Amino acid sequence: MDLISINPTTGETQKRYASWTDIELEQAQQLTADASTAWQSTRIDERRELLENVAGALRSRLDFYASKITQEMGKPIREARAEIEKCTLACEFFAQNAERFLRDEPVETDASRSYVTFQPIGTVMGVMPWNFPFWQVFRFAVPVLMAGNCALFKHASNVPQCAETIEEVFLQSGVPSGVFQWLRISHAQSERLIEDARVHAVSLTGGEQAGRRIAALAGKSLKKTVLELGGSDPFVVLADADLEQAATVAVTARFRNCGQSCIAAKRFILIDSIADEFLTLFKRKVETLAIGDPSREETEIGPMAKSDLRDKIHRMVTESVRQGAVPLTGCHSMERAGFFYQPSILDRVQSGMPAYEEELFGPIAVIVHARGEQEALQKANQHRYGLGASVWTRDLPKGEDFARRLQCGAAFVNGMVKSDPRMPFGGVKNSGYGRELGIYGLREFTNIKSVWIA
Repeated sequence: MDLISINPTTGETQKRYASWTDIELEQAQQLTADASTAWQSTRIDERRELLENVAGALRSRLDFYASKITQEMGKPIREARAEIEKCTLACEFFAQNAERFLRDEPVETDASRSYVTFQPIGTVMGVMPWNFPFWQVFRFAVPVLMAGNCALFKHASNVPQCAETIEEVFLQSGVPSGVFQWLRISHAQSERLIEDARVHAVSLTGGEQAGRRIAALAGKSLKKTVLELGGSDPFVVLADADLEQAATVAVTARFRNCGQSCIAAKRFILIDSIADEFLTLFKRKVETLAIGDPSREETEIGPMAKSDLRDKIHRMVTESVRQGAVPLTGCHSMERAGFFYQPSILDRVQSGMPAYEEELFGPIAVIVHARGEQEALQKANQHRYGLGASVWTRDLPKGEDFARRLQCGAAFVNGMVKSDPRMPFGGVKNSGYGRELGIYGLREFTNIKSVWIA
């Protein structure tokens, strides 16, 4: 199976890569296995220097790397630059803090001395998505490498140029050959690799079904997994919210990256008393979004990354409308080259409709109505996903209490859900388990070992 790079703005094929044979995969695995022992024994200040080199390399050619993202998955160029910058921040954060995060922790016991130490576990395989083609890889790889592990990653098949470029950045920055490798392999080969004894853990960012499959394969071999899966994040607007502020942030929270984000706001839960006013503001702002060529500075909405994804979400919208949902704006593909979908608002969405039950991975805002705060909380939590959530209110103590009761991995009060290298990131329920980023993400793929000395 070839890996094919298609420009979603034009629909044209840009480049093809041949998948590896089993022999080539075996050679790559052995290269990493051979590099693992030496990498585990490197001093943490050596790893820090290499990550700082990576950050410097990204900054020195920021526009070049951003253009790779724009050309391969259609992200507006300003957002692509922000993605590269976030990767540099992650490198610098873990370079500066890993030694402190991994320091032995003394524990008082009946021993003369006892402590907990954090040691690398070996090689971690990452299965990465296309929607943030640089950031997702860096979010996975930087903590893994700083902890002393090697990293293998299988990227989404539609972003091979980004994958190749990321690997080149690490190699050119001095990371030893084999420590960090891009795997040009099929799904069948990746499943066999999970079972290989030279792979010690697996991290996946992707869909719910892929998560179930990988967790089952890894569990069969008793290997640890971290899964960051789908989301249907609620954006709850209470009656006392600053509606202008909430509506402004709502546009970014839903339509950034053309809505193709696990932590994008997807279900807008509005208290009935303010729903009409909020929707008037929101609709006006959505209809002024600049749609077009993502390489142009003024563009806010580019194409969706894949034609089949665009067609899938339109089927979900159509079926939801058939069941009673009300299209307020958009809700159709655009008549132009590329994989464009009109920014959309779908009102009166209820439980049981595809737009409510499934993850709409595209530029469609789903509007859900609630009679009061308790019903809003119930509807926010009444979903199989639990990745992120936000609540909007002028009453901060009430907002914080509401946030604490939301069933999710990250709750925001008067702010857009986002990931931050300083904070742990991950979900609950069908959104997965385990954490990336922050101190907990760095320790996730370590052997947390107790040492007791008489």
